[in-house]
Amino acid sequence: MIKLYGTPPTRALRVIWLLNELGLEYQMLPVDILKGETREAGFLALNPAGKVPVLVDGDLVITESSAIQLYLADKYSQAGFIPEAVEDRAKMYRWIFFLATEIEQPLWRIARHTFLYPKEKQLPEDVDLARQECLEMLAVLEQHMKRRDFMVADRLSVADFNAAYTLDWANEEKMLKDFPALSAYLTSMYSRPTAPPSTSGVVGAPAS
Repeated sequence: MIKLYGTPPTRALRVIWLLNELGLEYQMLPVDILKGETREAGFLALNPAGKVPVLVDGDLVITESSAIQLYLADKYSQAGFIPEAVEDRAKMYRWIFFLATEIEQPLWRIARHTFLYPKEKQLPEDVDLARQECLEMLAVLEQHMKRRDFMVADRLSVADFNAAYTLDWANEEKMLKDFPALSAYLTSMYSRPTAPPSTSGVVGAPAS
């Protein structure tokens, strides 16, 4: 059986969502980051980077949530979560990388400098910079999603599961109030029966 190491609300939610969509059975193995369990020898043998999620499928060990998503979508290609046309796959990769580098990274900076780092290492000025950078890139994504239901090729793909989790995080930081297309898209994605719990409480309520 597939094993997934991680604990919501981490990026493990991305993998949980895709596993649910694919209807796969899996064993969830909670890992408590705050208790230092990602730094224990047993976990570091799976992922020397000491981060979740980690997926174990037989003898294969995969880290990085986007890589895990793409692996599952490729292995179970009958679900159609990876576009067939090479041009559409390129667009999917583009948005996955955009989300990881341009939106998720400033969100991580905000998290680090508000509660993850010890107080003496927190830089409040970087929180303001990260928020502005994130808002600028959300504006780019807002333009892309106007009059669209999905990120790429008018159908659900890995990029959508990736985007929904990342945008939910931005919504939790109250960043989507000026982006109606992203807010509507986020609500639509989290209305899916396979969606994991939203950390921002997006379903049934407007972004704030």
